[in-house]
Amino acid sequence: MSPYSNAAGTSNDDPPADRGSRGRDGARRPRVLLVTHYFPPEVGAPQARLSETARAWAASGLDVTVLTGMPNHPTGVVPPAYRGAARRMEWVDGYRVVRTWLYATPNEGVARKTLGHLSFMVSGVLLGTGAVGPADVVVVSSPTFFSLGSAWLLARQRRARLVVEVRDLWPAIFVQLGVITNRRIIAALERCELAAYRSADAVVTVTEGFRDDIVRRGIPARKVHVIPNGVDLDRFRPAESETKPNAVTPAARETTPARLGAGPADTLVVYVGAHGISQGLTVIAHAAALLVDDPVRFAFVGDGADKNRLAEQVARLGLRNTTLAPTVPRDEVAGVLAAADICVVPLRAVPLFDTFIPSKMFEMLAAGRPVVGAVRGEAARILTAAGAVVVPPEDPAALAAAIRALAADPAGRAAMARAGRAYVAAHFDRARLADHYRSLLLEVLGTSEPTAAAVVGDADDDQGEDDQGEDDVERPTVPTVLPDDPAEVPAARLPADEPSPQVRDQPDRPRPISSGVAR
Repeated sequence: MSPYSNAAGTSNDDPPADRGSRGRDGARRPRVLLVTHYFPPEVGAPQARLSETARAWAASGLDVTVLTGMPNHPTGVVPPAYRGAARRMEWVDGYRVVRTWLYATPNEGVARKTLGHLSFMVSGVLLGTGAVGPADVVVVSSPTFFSLGSAWLLARQRRARLVVEVRDLWPAIFVQLGVITNRRIIAALERCELAAYRSADAVVTVTEGFRDDIVRRGIPARKVHVIPNGVDLDRFRPAESETKPNAVTPAARETTPARLGAGPADTLVVYVGAHGISQGLTVIAHAAALLVDDPVRFAFVGDGADKNRLAEQVARLGLRNTTLAPTVPRDEVAGVLAAADICVVPLRAVPLFDTFIPSKMFEMLAAGRPVVGAVRGEAARILTAAGAVVVPPEDPAALAAAIRALAADPAGRAAMARAGRAYVAAHFDRARLADHYRSLLLEVLGTSEPTAAAVVGDADDDQGEDDQGEDDVERPTVPTVLPDDPAEVPAARLPADEPSPQVRDQPDRPRPISSGVAR
């Protein structure tokens, strides 16, 4: 079933009955255009971050439109409901999704992937311009790198502010992985990258390390903010939380291990996520080879550019304790994690990866699963603070030893699971992070937070409700007043423009939002 407003996943051009550009008191709501190459029903870290953030923004009173391509990642196969369409419009969770044609390609091969990225950059402007409507602020999420160009042009057309979100450091990561080696191409891409940062009214990164790198290269520190990845705590819960409506039931937990090949006495070790060159999943296969005589079952769930190489390695090692499973639908990921006895999150031993934080580790911790991280740097510090086990990346012997020790210690695993869940609930709650992000957008727009007097409706409507949204009462929309004339909203700046006084440091300006991890 599609996550969108109609079960078939096809377009739904009719907005919800309460959809409008104005709040209940008649004031115009801030209009946010979110540009992204990746979006559900695709499964992955950017898809989760952006869809859940858009949902939270819409619920908080922002008028949100998402501009994206036809779903196809990572297989390059467009679902039947979207085939043959140049443009498609949908409504989901209170916001609008505008999709445009792109060149769909599997997540492998630099040339074909680049064509796919470029095709959305072009179609997003040519096919999306007339469909997305006006905007006060354009938020673009990178990667893909080329979406920055279309978002910049869309912001200029609408005289809108521009916020650039950096989830990976492009092209730096491809340089360190050896994917791009031509110095002229590297230099040209780096110039484009820095130009995008300079033209933005704000830059949002997901790690402190990314922020440090961007500031070191000359972008003013005052405009670079950290809003880390997080997790939907209602969706990812320990299996024991049967009293919660979204919890994974023990029955569901029992069926998943059998499906992944684990016997009743086996300890199930799960990796779920992208199978790309960044993860180095063959290292886990080598660790599985060291534990082939132990009652331990390894399961890899997902797809990606490195899946074939992993399958060849598993066959070459003759691993009878390993299962390779395809990507599961998004609403099944929580069940797969809840079924695991141990979860593994790896990264390659590449220096730049010291600044990366794999977002899947937050979902694993929130699901109440013990985690072994084969990582360094910022990710290792977070996992250590959460009570997880950390081993050096690309060290199969250390990974195998950590898994063997945890497999023999059920009480230790249970304590680790409780500590991890508590840590992410305190520091990486997606709802709170989305609210921080919303505050930043309003600051970029030079708009103050609405006061209680702006709310229209009975004052008792939301009495007795908790902040988790687990009731059936619709909360009143809290409008934020913006000028009716779009010309009054300052435009995104060209690199040579002077900084706007609205984004200069103020004495009471909050510090960049960080993950709360001591550095």
